[in-house]
Amino acid sequence: MGYYGYYEYVSVSERKEKAKKSLEKLKKTRPNISPVIIPGRSIAVKWWGKAWNVNLESYADYSNRIGRGKSYVRNGAVLDLQIKEGRVEALVQGSGSKPYNVEIIIDKLNETKWKNITEICNGKIDTMETLLLGEFPNEFNQLFSDSSNGLFPSSKEIHFKCSCPDSAKMCKHIAAALYGIGARLDENPILFFRLREIDFQELLKKSMEEKMQSMLKNANKKSERTIDDGDVFDLFGI
Repeated sequence: MGYYGYYEYVSVSERKEKAKKSLEKLKKTRPNISPVIIPGRSIAVKWWGKAWNVNLESYADYSNRIGRGKSYVRNGAVLDLQIKEGRVEALVQGSGSKPYNVEIIIDKLNETKWKNITEICNGKIDTMETLLLGEFPNEFNQLFSDSSNGLFPSSKEIHFKCSCPDSAKMCKHIAAALYGIGARLDENPILFFRLREIDFQELLKKSMEEKMQSMLKNANKKSERTIDDGDVFDLFGI
């Protein structure tokens, strides 16, 4: 039977029920469990989540495997997903009685790339809200999502493993967890910066320093003052 027949007709309800039972059981021993819940048809609707998934689907090496995770994540198979610095740990319900352990490691963003991005954005990101909502000029959209020099990991910068018996390098459980990351970034974009081990405040601080210096010059005031993190937080209303 083909993949589409299997996903669309035979096992969807069974998989949902199995995932539901496993989740209830896990909640008893994992108080901080964080399942990925997809409320509608779209896995992500905001800029960071959508950009993550677009980047994910650009991996030519896994083009015939990555799509298999969509059905899984939509049907509640990602029972737990924890995003940490440079790594993601997930539990994904498969055909077995117990969920599989998925581990995803992402290389730290290259310092040269980050420096280039911060210099280009210097003074042009208005607020933290603007950054996290993805409401910035189109030039930054292209810059952040550039496949070779942007913020998102290339296929060579992402490494993963799953405890399932599937011999494929990227199984459907890994693919589901990867899409789960996109859904989670939709809820909290700050997690992206944690995952790539970069300081998003640096973009804001540089922009604020530039604006403050401009304001001081316009007011004909001379100052050698450097803005510290506390000042930045106050000015941005954080």
